[in-house]
Amino acid sequence: MTGAGHRTVMIIDDDVSVRDSLRFLFEIAGYETEVFASARDCLEAYPWCGAACMVVDQHMPDVTGLELVTEMRRRGSRLPAILVTGSPSLDLERRAAELDGMRVLPKPPMEDELLLFVASSVN
Repeated sequence: MTGAGHRTVMIIDDDVSVRDSLRFLFEIAGYETEVFASARDCLEAYPWCGAACMVVDQHMPDVTGLELVTEMRRRGSRLPAILVTGSPSLDLERRAAELDGMRVLPKPPMEDELLLFVASSVN
């Protein structure tokens, strides 16, 4: 599944304030959003029809963001993803790069970087 042509951004983060601020950012920019409080909630919503890309927190209870995207890839999703983390590392960036279309950004991510990522995903 690719995200080209769709205008929905999936947001997966266990922190309600982060989810709300990301939702606000993307909706003000003209995108639709679908938010999930956990990786498990996101996986239960499979298939993810209509999404263009996703913004995923790395450090969530039970399932990390990297594990979530790995499972989504196993299920056939090729949605571009940004993994946001408060503790970026070369190892995490290497492992993320092995998953097609995945980038790592430090938390909090820069708004312009997020918007550029989404804009490139919807076109």
